Amino acid sequence: MRRNKLKIGRFSYSNLFPIFYMLERECDCSMYEFIEGVPSSLNRMLRDGEVDISPSSSIEYLRRQNRYAFIEDISISSIGPVESIILFSKRPIEALDGLTVLTSSQSETSVALLEIIFKKFFKIKCNLRQADICLPISDSQLRDSAAYLLIGDDALITKNSKLKTQNSKLVYTYDLGEIWYKHTGLPFTFALWIHRKEYCSEKPEMFEGFKNDLDRAKELARENLKKIASASPLRNILSEDELVSYWGKISYDFGDEHKKGLELFRKFSEELGLLAV
Repeated sequence: MRRNKLKIGRFSYSNLFPIFYMLERECDCSMYEFIEGVPSSLNRMLRDGEVDISPSSSIEYLRRQNRYAFIEDISISSIGPVESIILFSKRPIEALDGLTVLTSSQSETSVALLEIIFKKFFKIKCNLRQADICLPISDSQLRDSAAYLLIGDDALITKNSKLKTQNSKLVYTYDLGEIWYKHTGLPFTFALWIHRKEYCSEKPEMFEGFKNDLDRAKELARENLKKIASASPLRNILSEDELVSYWGKISYDFGDEHKKGLELFRKFSEELGLLAV
């Protein structure tokens, strides 16, 4: 039996809050069912057919290009600092060679990017260890690792609040989007709006309708960031100006330069064996 609604994956992070805020308020969403999750869980749901379309990790797309297609002209990218993919470290990044770095289980693209940064840009090799990182960072995690990678709202809040001073040993802060741009001069695409290739032919009218709604939501979001900030779940943690500044650093487009950046990410990932599934 054919379903009557599109199942749309939804990040639980603030980076896409402006898009979904406008999508839900300015478009007819009666045909959509939103399913929330972190990037890694949405990747799995997309693979398993539990969602039809999702903003999913760019490395998920690169690993399975024979299975997926993406919606044109929209992404979650940065052209320089992104503020929500941050490495916090006890030492300068070039001094992390041979040491343990904790990474989040919530993001696959960010972990791949971190490995590229270590091996390609700084010529160091670290022991990346996946961990359930909760704020504030525990003393045992600080003892066992030299640095840790935070993503999403945890990174954004920590970078922009007093939380970053609670662990005095973590004195170095590195924005992965900024490092990528400094070394490549290209945008970095963290996520694309992905769907299975056969999907647009199975439900062409629903698919085209969603693409149009998504494009409208993107444009409305750009025009109304201050209004959206007043409704953000983080409005009592970060100021409206801090939220608007954060969203202003995110590129929701996907043009020629973005595609060049994604191709370079693919090339580096392939060279380091990060695309194997």
